[in-house]
Amino acid sequence: MGFSVSGSAAIIFVATFIGFGMFYSATANGFENINDAREAQTDRTLEQQNTEITVTDVTYNSTTPSLNVTVVNAGSTELAVEDIDVLANDDYLTGYRTAVDGDETTGLWLPEEQLVINATGVSPDPGRVKIVTGPGVSAVETTTVVS
Repeated sequence: MGFSVSGSAAIIFVATFIGFGMFYSATANGFENINDAREAQTDRTLEQQNTEITVTDVTYNSTTPSLNVTVVNAGSTELAVEDIDVLANDDYLTGYRTAVDGDETTGLWLPEEQLVINATGVSPDPGRVKIVTGPGVSAVETTTVVS
């Protein structure tokens, strides 16, 4: 057995070792990304299952074209007020005021707390209002018209 056989075997061994190292690092990173995505999906699903809201009152004042919506966080998830979306008769509302248990400065809506949404300039009577939370849980209620 000459040097050429030993040298070529060493080159093949080193090439195999380097190739396996690249393959392992690429697959390990891929599996880690997949596992991270599955964990994030599980966390989102759990958050969504623990989220529940109840619309207790929707009042439309036709003289001042304003809409007042009262919603209770009936679940066990903390919700962000800025992630709340309001749709009035399928129109997306913006620029409304919010208050959580009377506090207009907080951005956190805890379980069993009441959120009051006041939207002005809503015309005509929206008929129904839909509230959508950050995790995607929603509630729909029809409006009561007052003059």
